[in-house]
Amino acid sequence: MAAGISLPGYVMGNGIRQLLTTFWIGGMWVVGVLVAPALFGSLDNALAGRLAGKILGLMGWVGIVAGSYLLIWWLWVEGLRALRNGRFWLVLLMLVCTLINQFAVFPIIAGLKPAMVNASEGLFGGGFATWHAISTLIYFVQALLGVAYVWGEGGSR
Repeated sequence: MAAGISLPGYVMGNGIRQLLTTFWIGGMWVVGVLVAPALFGSLDNALAGRLAGKILGLMGWVGIVAGSYLLIWWLWVEGLRALRNGRFWLVLLMLVCTLINQFAVFPIIAGLKPAMVNASEGLFGGGFATWHAISTLIYFVQALLGVAYVWGEGGSR
């Protein structure tokens, strides 16, 4: 804990950090491992896709709020020493993944959905399948970064 930070302020800020970490990273895994497969296993693909897209979009906003808070928290507690902490950089990379999906890839996918005839263009054809694969890869990388962040929780703040 950095000098000048009161113990109650630190405890409250750390509690919020832990809750947001759980909500963001745990939520990513629940959505990716349980919710999306359940949707596609229970509903027609179009409806499942719309619902999964809505849930992923909401989780993106959770990630933006949580990631921003975590970065601010690390800087508040550690000052510029936070830049030497690998966990700070894991959060930053996760936030970058969230921002790329939320503001670059998801809008492209939404624009391609009405023209689903192009879905047959394949992985590298520039259509829906390509952008869905890119989004999935970004999400997977982000989820693995989240595991690394949580895994390191036992060793440091």
